[in-house]
Amino acid sequence: MPRLMSFENVRTVQMIPSELMRINDEIVVVPHSAAWTARFRIESQLLHVALALLKPAIEHIGSTSVPGLAAKPIIDMLVGVESLTAFECQSRRLALFGYQYIPEYERALPDRRFFKRVVNGMRTHHVHVVEKNGVYWKRYLKFRNSLRDDAWMASRYAELKLRLAARHSFDRDAYTNGKTGFIEAVLAMPPQAATSSTAAQPTRLITPLQQPATMTA
Repeated sequence: MPRLMSFENVRTVQMIPSELMRINDEIVVVPHSAAWTARFRIESQLLHVALALLKPAIEHIGSTSVPGLAAKPIIDMLVGVESLTAFECQSRRLALFGYQYIPEYERALPDRRFFKRVVNGMRTHHVHVVEKNGVYWKRYLKFRNSLRDDAWMASRYAELKLRLAARHSFDRDAYTNGKTGFIEAVLAMPPQAATSSTAAQPTRLITPLQQPATMTA
């Protein structure tokens, strides 16, 4: 990660420890779906309404944002705001749309506010709120754009995720930690020549160990 409705008399966002959430947290990586882009566009428009006073920038991130890449079917959305202080005055509006604030992740990422949306016991959306053009904003977009621009790199990431999902299907922390080395290696790479990564990308199936005719160094 809503309906158009009054924002009056809204209770504050629930702060519910993730271990207490009664949801199915099995990690399942599935083939890419063209519907993920549409789901992001719909949800992002509703988030723009919810956070209209902040005029946020909203980007589709995570594996569902990379055409052809296998992923967990959860839409990750990066919400950029001018300041987290200003956002915290408006954050309760996300509760209207079923988003739950998960504060414990701030121990590792203190400059990010994380929310998840659960429907019928399944995660459907994640919202990552950060300062626009800050360190986290740039890191999320660099990783996404690197995978969009390099099909071979994306295929290696798909292979890693499938292995981790098979090994840690009910251990989200282990699954996430297992990806850290790969992500940090990609982020450490020098910037590539400017491309159209932020524009709509043609869909292509990215499978483990798929190797394009010309590999990017």
